Amino acid sequence: MAKRDEAKSRLNLRNPWHLLATGFGSGLSPIMPGTAGSIAAIPFWYVLTFLPLQLYSLVVMFGICIGVYICRRTARDMGTHDHGSIVWDEFIGMWITLMAIPVISWQWVLAGFVVFRIFDMWKPWPIRWFDRNVHGGMGIMVDDIIAGVISAAILFVVGHYIL
Repeated sequence: MAKRDEAKSRLNLRNPWHLLATGFGSGLSPIMPGTAGSIAAIPFWYVLTFLPLQLYSLVVMFGICIGVYICRRTARDMGTHDHGSIVWDEFIGMWITLMAIPVISWQWVLAGFVVFRIFDMWKPWPIRWFDRNVHGGMGIMVDDIIAGVISAAILFVVGHYIL
């Protein structure tokens, strides 16, 4: 635990890369930082919903590209691979997940949050394979991207074909 605290002490939230990588500080939560980051992503997602779908998609793609860099850079600055306080990947995963909800309502947002967190924490195949075999900034990002895509697919099917 001391080593993780030492890594956390190397963060500087005045550094814009660290600020983004920690989800504007949400990843510094002492309990369940990934969950805190996922919750913190929701207000930003809500703002994205006012954009046309094509522009929303471009923002997410840009977020992925910049995320690979900021996660790699922050992890390097911290001296660790994927510290729990790095939650930009959760932001992207939530934004991908919530793209698929059929209507904007707290019930669908909660469902998206729960489904995404289950896949992000459980890491079934193929998420686990990517988590273990891809390294660097892409390694930090890719498991949450895949968890987001799978979660979005589930929400899409449930929202459009089952309910």
